Amino acid sequence: MSLFQIIALILSLAAAFAYVNERLFRLPNTIGVMLIGLVLSLLLIAVSSVYPASDDWLLSAVSGIDFDRTVLEGMLSFLLFAGALHVNINDLARQKWVVTLLATVGVVLSTVLVALGMWAIAGLLHLPLSFLECLIFGALISPTDPIAVLGILKKLGAPKELETMICGESLFNDGVGVVIFLVLVGVATGDHSASSPVVGGLLLFVQEAVGGIIFGLALGFVSYMMLKSIDNYHVEVIITLATVAGGYALASALHLSGPIAIVVAGLFAGNQGRRLAMSDVTRRRLDDFWELVDEVLNVVLFVLIGIEVLILTFKAEYLLAGLISIPLVLLARAIAVGSAVTALRIRRSFPDGVVTLLTWGGLRGGISVALALSLPSGEAKDVIVAVTYMIVIFSISVQGLTVGPLITRRSASPTTGQD
Repeated sequence: MSLFQIIALILSLAAAFAYVNERLFRLPNTIGVMLIGLVLSLLLIAVSSVYPASDDWLLSAVSGIDFDRTVLEGMLSFLLFAGALHVNINDLARQKWVVTLLATVGVVLSTVLVALGMWAIAGLLHLPLSFLECLIFGALISPTDPIAVLGILKKLGAPKELETMICGESLFNDGVGVVIFLVLVGVATGDHSASSPVVGGLLLFVQEAVGGIIFGLALGFVSYMMLKSIDNYHVEVIITLATVAGGYALASALHLSGPIAIVVAGLFAGNQGRRLAMSDVTRRRLDDFWELVDEVLNVVLFVLIGIEVLILTFKAEYLLAGLISIPLVLLARAIAVGSAVTALRIRRSFPDGVVTLLTWGGLRGGISVALALSLPSGEAKDVIVAVTYMIVIFSISVQGLTVGPLITRRSASPTTGQD
């Protein structure tokens, strides 16, 4: 199939799944289309066991999609910018310490805890994973996915303080997690030029993360000055598109963190730019445009997650490892969140049940799957991809469907000051 035919097929499936979900199930759109795609894939797998050629058309199309590049180099920058565009910088500043701790120390702590647990699971089930590969798995599964989180949270009406914590953390820990992942993969493949892999990894982390922040500020400032100098929303929308696509591509070419840079630029445009550089008409048009981009790309991404199961390798031991890893990842998340909240309680109070809400509301999504699929081919990759996929499906479907009622129930409960 040609590229245009693949795009046409995916868009058609996205529209069909969204329509079926809206008419029959009324689930959150992203969850509904993913589950419909997953059920369709499982049905096709079942049918193909009897009629082997029955799913060749879809299997051919899915095999032609480079999922990790599509997400990491295509969709991610636009989705991050759309999310950051609507985060209030003043609200984020009030949560700066909890967001910073969770997005840095929390990700590192969770990565190590997940790696230790996965190392034990690998030994128990005789899986071909070294401890370094377990660390790589910990790095790709520990960050919460802003695409999954923002797509669901914005429809829940969560308390502003909690929403800012979860959204702010997910926007930044994603970029930090990708950098840690790249560092560990570089160590595993020997790509670092420094004499010590550890030194090379630390230098790469500083270059990617700190450089990404600085580049994002510069990118946001240039975009702001351009927006301020004109009053034509058609041109201003094009400028934001160029900021995202061109900025992400340039950051990647300079070996800086594209996700972090785009989040910083999006915060700049959504706050300073919105307040001082845009007319009321431009603000409305820009919001409508980026909300549409966000909605379309979210639906397409979750359709891809649902049908990607067609080309994955699953074995009984992989499925068992995935089932065991689900509570492992949640436990590591709870410890990381609990540690950050406990460290900050001496300075401030937190809403009742904040650890539970941040733990259960920290969803994993397409970025984790994309990172797993980007690993070098081999049996270790097959294990990591299968386990990651199971965790993501659980996270989006089970956690995504229950986090709303959990937030509502916790918000309605009397505040005790304890979790």
